[in-house]
Amino acid sequence: MSTTKTCVRSPVPTIALCFIVALFEGLDVQSAGIAGPAIAAHFGLSSSMMGAVFSASIIGLLPGALAGGWLADRLGRKRVLIVAVMIFGVFSAATAMVWSFESLLIMRFLTGVGLGAAMPNLIALASEAVEQRSHGQAVSFMYCGLPLGGALAVLISNAGLEGSWKAVFYVGGLGPLLIVPLLCLWLPESSAYRAQKGRDHSAPTRRLRVLFQQAAARPTLLLWVSYFFTLMVLYILQNWLPSLMMSQGLVRSEVGTVQVALNLGGAIGSLLMGLLMDRWRIMALIVSMYLGTVAALAGLGFSSQFYSMVVAAFAAGFFSIGSQLVLYALAPRFYPTSIRGTGVGSALAVGRLGSICGPLVAGQMLATGSGAAMVLMAATPGIVVAAAAMLLLVAGQHRNQR
Repeated sequence: MSTTKTCVRSPVPTIALCFIVALFEGLDVQSAGIAGPAIAAHFGLSSSMMGAVFSASIIGLLPGALAGGWLADRLGRKRVLIVAVMIFGVFSAATAMVWSFESLLIMRFLTGVGLGAAMPNLIALASEAVEQRSHGQAVSFMYCGLPLGGALAVLISNAGLEGSWKAVFYVGGLGPLLIVPLLCLWLPESSAYRAQKGRDHSAPTRRLRVLFQQAAARPTLLLWVSYFFTLMVLYILQNWLPSLMMSQGLVRSEVGTVQVALNLGGAIGSLLMGLLMDRWRIMALIVSMYLGTVAALAGLGFSSQFYSMVVAAFAAGFFSIGSQLVLYALAPRFYPTSIRGTGVGSALAVGRLGSICGPLVAGQMLATGSGAAMVLMAATPGIVVAAAAMLLLVAGQHRNQR
């Protein structure tokens, strides 16, 4: 009898390095929102102009996610991730050197391109490093870096450094550039990508058409709807929460505490949701997390005491960021390796449309005199639609598996 030895590569280096990249991505994604009040004061920007600043990086996320996902299937997850990290590192640091409203918009847009290209590769690398039954855990360990990066951004902004709104962009720029050599040396390419490398050289338009052929069409549309509305709510929180809390009478240090609570809740929610995905009924998990998001937003909008705002912010991060984690962990399951980057990237790109709409709508509502409660509760219909789409998605998957 002969035996065949197989060499199983440990997923730890991949998930650890992806976590570090996600940490800096979370710092950069939330840096503009956290530094928003100081930036507005420095350049004399109105609420609607700040809405444009918040949306500039999000607009960049859309083409970045599409290009990053497609290139990942053509050139490899590792190569594209390294280039994406370099892009958002350079332009995040450049944000600290802007001299006008227009230059601020340009730097945030280009930062967003790099951030958008990185995420589909992080998801693909983390999910492909383990067996399917462990996807939730792997993606959750990677993804919890995002809210922890947001908490780090708050601490940097509140450190009392001279020109502290610039410090958060310098750290968010130089940090990613310093980890590029680590990615080059120690990040392994996805074994699933290497196994299918060279089999498909189709153009981007054909790859997108494949997402709407046969069994892929229904999951693609439902994923797009879920991503759009879930990210719309999340980016309202991430970009406008500091300004909303200051309008409620909180001082800067108290706003920072609320932001840290939001991100810590998100980190814990991401880890717990990832574990539950692999062990609990997914439909019950979806209902719980979206109901929790609605309740947390109501608590955050109608709270009048500082400590109740902290508790509500923790719950909002736990459920809203946790629900995004579930989306990120689910999406790779619906696509084969050859189009996984394209499928995840397209869903992220559609989600970025929601991310663009959320801060812009919130900015216009504030400009017309709406309060924090009205802005936050305006997101409720979107949460209901996202939950319904996810339930239909999972129900369809269960039917196909019978």
